[in-house]
Amino acid sequence: MTLSFITWSVSPEIFQLGPFSIRWYGLLFALAFIVGYRIMLWMYRREKKAETDVDQLTVYMILGTVIGARLGHCLFYDPEYYLSNPLQILMIWKGGLASHGAAVGILIAIYLYVRKKKESYVELLDRLVVVAAPGFCFIRLGNLFNSEIIGKPADVAWAFIFTSVDNVPRHPAQLYESIAYLIIFFILLYVYKNKMKNYGKGLLLGLSLVLIFGFRFFVEFLKEDQSAFEKGMALNMGQILSIPFVIAGIVLLIIAFRNKPGKLRNTAVN
Repeated sequence: MTLSFITWSVSPEIFQLGPFSIRWYGLLFALAFIVGYRIMLWMYRREKKAETDVDQLTVYMILGTVIGARLGHCLFYDPEYYLSNPLQILMIWKGGLASHGAAVGILIAIYLYVRKKKESYVELLDRLVVVAAPGFCFIRLGNLFNSEIIGKPADVAWAFIFTSVDNVPRHPAQLYESIAYLIIFFILLYVYKNKMKNYGKGLLLGLSLVLIFGFRFFVEFLKEDQSAFEKGMALNMGQILSIPFVIAGIVLLIIAFRNKPGKLRNTAVN
């Protein structure tokens, strides 16, 4: 039986106005923050917190995500090129953002935020990971429109032929990740609404790290290497960087399960 593959020849540009162009990647990246802002606003209203804090928190999140993701991509995957062409680091509209760098950037940005606001670091991160999951979904869709972070050759009915790359049917790895992150978002949202009060701090943070970077570790087996130096490596850079996040997530889950509110009260009484 002859398979009919999906031919992907979509332009990364929506339209061009003189020297400026609007790209799908930039639109989806912006949409990630708009949706995230609305979710965070809903959380603050639900918990009867000051909604005005969401605006300031969003600024920290945007800066942490963009700076961390861009520097992560440049320094983890092609440091020689970007250190030789530092102005290219600023051109984020061309694509090239690393989720691992974004995670580090967010952690640092939120640390600076809670120091100023004197809030609980882990408690805030428990909320923010719910917001981050759909953001990762949108960003991977942006990668799809850019025909980047492509999968390995595949002989499956849903394989994509990225015409701007070659004529080889490939795993649509960007779609795999995008769908996975959307599912993870709904899992985290369910736990936030129904299970948070039964466990200690760090539950959602730990769960998100295990699910997001655990999936990232395995999906990398279906993706082409992003840099030449990864060729011949048993694990690529994405997998190597995912391991510490998964370990950290497991540790956080263990702590959250051990520090159940009821257990803490019983210990105090005894």
